[in-house]
Order: sequence, then structure tokens, then C-alpha cells
Amino acid sequence: MMMRTTFKAKILLALVAVSACAGVLPAGALAGRGGVAGPPPAAARPHAAARTAIATWFGPGFFGQTTACGQTLTPAVVGVASRTLPCGTLVKVSYRGHRLTVPVIDRGPYGRNGADWDLTMEAARALGIEDTVRIGARIVGSVPNSPTLGLPPVSAFTIATGGATAG
Repeated sequence: MMMRTTFKAKILLALVAVSACAGVLPAGALAGRGGVAGPPPAAARPHAAARTAIATWFGPGFFGQTTACGQTLTPAVVGVASRTLPCGTLVKVSYRGHRLTVPVIDRGPYGRNGADWDLTMEAARALGIEDTVRIGARIVGSVPNSPTLGLPPVSAFTIATGGATAG
């Protein structure tokens, strides 16, 4: 009698485990790849499948304000706003031969023009963007979020002099 209960319990656990895993992978998903899982479907990777997207830019009216990711927006900040990507996600943006990798530093865009990305003024300037345009965009990695994310690197001279200039 004890053996039947154990056997039934094992069968029940196996059925529960199979049922739970059934929704994770489509039937035969691993068989065609020799048991190795492939990349997630395009729908599960935001912005990965869309090679081109509409971008706007923001700046002067927002300088001095804190972004959703904790940076203080200044004219020097290079970054992008995304509605869905986590802070620190690195996005390679291209426009008319110019390329720039920028971190996600804010949420948006919030305009009603259908834009997918909202570049900081300095990112737009570096790419030669002056209006709402179609850009190439691809996620290339991530970095830890910090209050200085998107700021240009500080030189050793600036650190040594505390930002003072000769003059």
C-alpha cells in the first residue's frame, strides 16, 4: 500500500511539472536545436525587431529637472527616453551616417506624434537631428544606472582643479 501511494505521488508530481513547463516552450522547440534554447521571439524583445523608429528630442524646457532614472538634465547629458526599457539600457542609434550609443535615462516620449524614442538635446545634436525623424535603433547592452549616467567623461584636469579654468 505504501508503494502505491509513493508511486501515485511521483506520477502526480511529474504531471504537475510537465503541465507547468508546457506553456514555457512550444512543442519541439528544443528538438530542432539539439536541446539548446534559441533566442526569445521578437515580441519578447522590445525594440530589437524594429530596426527603424520615430525619434524626437527634448532639452531646454527640462534642464535642471531630474529624469525618471535620477540624472539631472543638463545641456551636456547624452541619453534617450524609452517607455519600456530599464534605466541603463544601451541603445545604438543611427541617423544619416552618424552613430551613437546612448543609455536610457528617462521615460517617454509622451508627445502624440507616435515617436518611439526621445533623445536628449546633446544626443540629437551629435546625430545631426533637428526635428522628428526616423532613426535606426538597436539594443546593445546595459550599464548600471547612476546619477552621472549620460554625462560626458570628466578629465583628470577638471577633477584636479575642481572645474576651475585658467583665465
